[in-house]
Amino acid sequence: MPSPETSIGSDNTDLSRLVAAAADLCRKPLHHAVVPAAQDNTPSGAEERPTQSLDLCLRLEARTAEGERVPAEDLELEIYRSGDALNLTLAWCHRDDQPLLWQGSHPVWMDGATGLRSSCPPQGEPLEALARRLRVLLRPDQD
Repeated sequence: MPSPETSIGSDNTDLSRLVAAAADLCRKPLHHAVVPAAQDNTPSGAEERPTQSLDLCLRLEARTAEGERVPAEDLELEIYRSGDALNLTLAWCHRDDQPLLWQGSHPVWMDGATGLRSSCPPQGEPLEALARRLRVLLRPDQD
């Protein structure tokens, strides 16, 4: 399988499959489709370093095992670099009352409106597992 860095340049096919498989595993019994969260998710300057950038925003659309959409379980995933580190955030798309997860070297839950730290919500452990799994899959040489 090509590395995630090259997958991004080839219309996210491999990266989308990787993210969907990880989400399916961590958020059972839900199934996920991965789509770009915005039309233009190319960060400024990415054209100068196309194989070095993982900065993008994706939407993970959730479905039941029967294929019924569950929009309340949709997630937004942002993947970005800070120095040499790979970080990501996960947030529910349609649940502003829930905190968002920042995952760098450790998980941090934050209130989306204020940015203040908060505790892990009752449904947060699968998201933490997903975030850890994605960081390892996308950067196996990190940590």
